[in-house]
Amino acid sequence: MRPEAAATLKRWQGALISLGVLAIGVLIAWRSFGITFWLGGFIALAGVISLVAALQRMRFAAGAGGPGVVDIDEGAIGYFGPLGGGVVARSEMTALALDRTGKPAHWAISQPGQDDVMIPLTASGADALFDVFAALPGIRTERMLAEMHRTAPGRIVLWQKPGAKAAHLRLT
Repeated sequence: MRPEAAATLKRWQGALISLGVLAIGVLIAWRSFGITFWLGGFIALAGVISLVAALQRMRFAAGAGGPGVVDIDEGAIGYFGPLGGGVVARSEMTALALDRTGKPAHWAISQPGQDDVMIPLTASGADALFDVFAALPGIRTERMLAEMHRTAPGRIVLWQKPGAKAAHLRLT
């Protein structure tokens, strides 16, 4: 298989599996009645929910080949890059911002008493940040995904911990 085709299939893997689950659920519901009909409807609903999540993950992927490596281990977000890095416990996060002043754009993760951990959107393993960010209480996932694809320069705060002081801005 050509590498380009394999990469495309890998990118669409979650959506294709979700479509398969949806199709199986619809087929079961269509060809049955009673409790089996409701089971098929439940499977189809699970396929739809999974498809929405898979499409959001695809929109979150910003590319690859950027500087550094992201490592998520037991609620700790680690970034190890050529010029810097750091580790932030998800429970200690006070703000999440998208900083478009650099090339590539960076996630800026704030924590009390420490400098922001700056993670390039294209860093190796940065796709795994979607699960961490989506679990933040009160974050608007659609807004985060829309901001990722805007090209306006600057820094925008996407999430702030309830009760935390305003995230500090960095001068560049």
